[in-house]
Amino acid sequence: MSTTTPTLKILVADRQIVRPGDCLALIEGVFEQKLKHIPEKHIYILGNRVYSDVVGVVSIENNTLSVVPLESTYIPRKDDTVIGVISGVSVSSWSVDIKSPYKAILPASDVIEGFNPAIHNLRNYLDIGDYVLAKVAAFDRLRDPVLTVKGKGLGKIIDGYVVEIKPSKVARVIGKKGSMYNLLTNMTKCELVVGVNGYIWARCPDERVLDVLVKAIRLIETKAHMRGLTEEVRSYLASKLGVQL
Repeated sequence: MSTTTPTLKILVADRQIVRPGDCLALIEGVFEQKLKHIPEKHIYILGNRVYSDVVGVVSIENNTLSVVPLESTYIPRKDDTVIGVISGVSVSSWSVDIKSPYKAILPASDVIEGFNPAIHNLRNYLDIGDYVLAKVAAFDRLRDPVLTVKGKGLGKIIDGYVVEIKPSKVARVIGKKGSMYNLLTNMTKCELVVGVNGYIWARCPDERVLDVLVKAIRLIETKAHMRGLTEEVRSYLASKLGVQL
């Protein structure tokens, strides 16, 4: 068995658009191995080669790589922060649309202390169309994801504005190490919570700033695959908000 430390020879550039089957890198210093799929990074390894499994944009950081899909569906993972819309009410739980193929469930006992279905009407707490900020408490693909609103800042969204984007563009709104998120919040002075499922909650100083923020988010969504986007967004915000760079 080889004891050589494996190294990655990357064959593509950061932010490069790739297709399924495109070779992204060579693994050097190890024997060939069987097929290994890493779905969260949208890559697979066959032999000593790394391939993309989607049409997407390459992300390279610290000599590791992944592919951000240009189009994708949100698949829940435990501890994800999501924003959802109440889509149904039963005797003991709410159904929540989290922009996923899986319908999420929020148990009444998670919201109402001492819940008793005989005396508590769930619609008095959350009704159809209400937004909630929650975390994914459990999900194993064998049952619908279970949400929780127990935690700081979680619960019914009662003010602000919710923007909907494609889940595949969430990573670009956040940016590497939070760079885009910090740019948006620092320049607009808005509070911002980005749900990994493609809903973004914003609370801004006034309607004018909110309008600028929403248009900046739309700009990011449209040009997510392009280089120099951070500086373009910075210039856009500065021009619309009258900020000197």
